[in-house]
Amino acid sequence: MGRVSIPDIHEKYKNSEPVTMLTAYDAPIARQVDEGGVDMILVGDSAGDNHLGYDDTVPVTLDEALSNTAAVDRAVEDAMVIGDMPFLSYGTSLEESVKNAGRFMKEAGADAVKLETAPYGKTTIEIVSRLTELGMPVVGHIGLTPQRMNQIGGGYVQGRGDGSSATVEALVETAEELEDAGAFSIILEAVTEETGKQVTEAVDVPTIGIGAGRCVNGQVLVITDVLGLSDESYTLSKQYADLNSVIQGAVESYVDDVQSEVFPSSKNVFDAIDEDQ
Repeated sequence: MGRVSIPDIHEKYKNSEPVTMLTAYDAPIARQVDEGGVDMILVGDSAGDNHLGYDDTVPVTLDEALSNTAAVDRAVEDAMVIGDMPFLSYGTSLEESVKNAGRFMKEAGADAVKLETAPYGKTTIEIVSRLTELGMPVVGHIGLTPQRMNQIGGGYVQGRGDGSSATVEALVETAEELEDAGAFSIILEAVTEETGKQVTEAVDVPTIGIGAGRCVNGQVLVITDVLGLSDESYTLSKQYADLNSVIQGAVESYVDDVQSEVFPSSKNVFDAIDEDQ
């Protein structure tokens, strides 16, 4: 049958069926996410603070992102796999940007790549245009762009037009330019609901929100937030399980079993000694 394709995504969009996306960073979780039925898996640079132990996304290297993407690719059968290009893996030059994007597809098995775009980000829009011209599908990403946190000074909601928040008009126009450049879908992160509505009405490609409200064409969340593996909770997210408690309980039970010599039992060894002899 093959993985979800761009025509499949656009068919859902034309039929007003919401598109589903989650992040994943390794094979075991990716397998579960895929079997759960999501349309798209984003191997996000959010791995930085949700998988690799960094404070944020900026330190994630290209090699780390490629390794994560390849692990997900090996586990996924149905969902579209999108490799997220990390900070400074694109934008330094057009040639380097194309080369690095190509590695996600040639080496890591990604079906598409994602790039963050600042308001009116001409450099990134040019890269999107070149990638799509060369046959590399691109997902755009506007609104709150974590790779620019040091520049904007924090996780400010976008679309308010005050201080470190871009205007609705700037985000709408940037989305339109991304569509013109060939992006087949656009992620909107941490924007006002009115921004999500206006961007969605302005473009003819699916918009996928994370904290973008109810007027977009699909949703994406970070898998550690969904599973309850995060240390923090966020307004834009929803926790569907509490794996922190499950895992901690399992580890504590294991420690108790080893300390009380319940584990290993005769069932867990090879050629067990007959204790009656």
